[in-house]
Amino acid sequence: MFNRFRQGLSRRKSAEEEAEAEQQQKSSAKSPPPSVAPPDPPSPAPKIPAPAPVAKAAEEGRRIFQNPFSQSLARTRHMFGKVSEAFQRGQIDEQLWDELEETLITSDVGVAITERLIVTLKERVEYAGLKDARDVRDALEEELLILLGDAEPLTMAPNGKMTVILVVGVNGVGKTTTIAKLGQYLKKQGHRVILAAGDTFRAAAIDQLKIWGERIKVPVISHQHGADPGAVVFDALEAAENRKCDVLIIDTAGRLHTKFNLMEELKKIARVLGKKDPEAPHEVLLVVDATTGQNALLQAKQFVGDVGLTGLVLTKLDGTARGGIVFSISEELGLPIKFIGTGERLGDLAPFDPEAFVRALFSAE
Repeated sequence: MFNRFRQGLSRRKSAEEEAEAEQQQKSSAKSPPPSVAPPDPPSPAPKIPAPAPVAKAAEEGRRIFQNPFSQSLARTRHMFGKVSEAFQRGQIDEQLWDELEETLITSDVGVAITERLIVTLKERVEYAGLKDARDVRDALEEELLILLGDAEPLTMAPNGKMTVILVVGVNGVGKTTTIAKLGQYLKKQGHRVILAAGDTFRAAAIDQLKIWGERIKVPVISHQHGADPGAVVFDALEAAENRKCDVLIIDTAGRLHTKFNLMEELKKIARVLGKKDPEAPHEVLLVVDATTGQNALLQAKQFVGDVGLTGLVLTKLDGTARGGIVFSISEELGLPIKFIGTGERLGDLAPFDPEAFVRALFSAE
């Protein structure tokens, strides 16, 4: 039935078309066809800029693939440039070893580690029968990575418990600024962060942490200048629970590391934390100023013995610092470097990636 209905429509349509064609022929004979102007060419479609969120996301995507240490290692990379040129000559000779030794020492790698690296590289050249200096460069990168070990992220509390991070370091190393950067970093990871102004020895430290808290929109728990740091930490723990925060970062007094009272304060803070959670603090991070070179290593050694550190944050690793200190600290302390400060801006704190760090040293950019 459907086919017959379709055939009927087709015949009706054909008859109508024939009648219409006959009528058009009669009209054409009476009057000439009107001139028709050619249609205007279609205008090109306007270019619509990408929406702001899309453009911003694309820009952030490009930043993700940038090596965070490329700019901060400008001075050290300049030093390594000399030995990189020697590698390009292709010849393994005494001049190569001399330039390599000089570069490592002037980059703050340290004399003992430098000597050990040179001996190891010479042994690899003899054992593997290396003939090209570029092979020595590859071997050097491998040995530097061995010194740094694997990347170790922050230790977070299990089962949704609150993570407590204790931050220590002497005055002037950028400790309070690092706390703010770390708080900002963890916020972007989706954590609810709260800060405790445990450095009650300096009124300026309390005010500084409050200012940073306002900038990153994170609450700061503080007492008056000269108050008991243990009491500040106790109140911060209560506030963190009430506000359902999952990360507490505690600033501590930054007097000289040789002061006995400072170590006693840190032990008291640890006892207060232990009453709430036997596993707290989950991290004890020492902030070290990279610009102080080997003095930074001496400070770190003292804190390791007295406090029980779990990791390091190396600050001020910008164009004024010699990045070789990273290898000295990592090798001699046996502690992981958790973060590196790559500049002065709030977002200039990067989780330490050994491969990206070594790659940046030898980068030509």
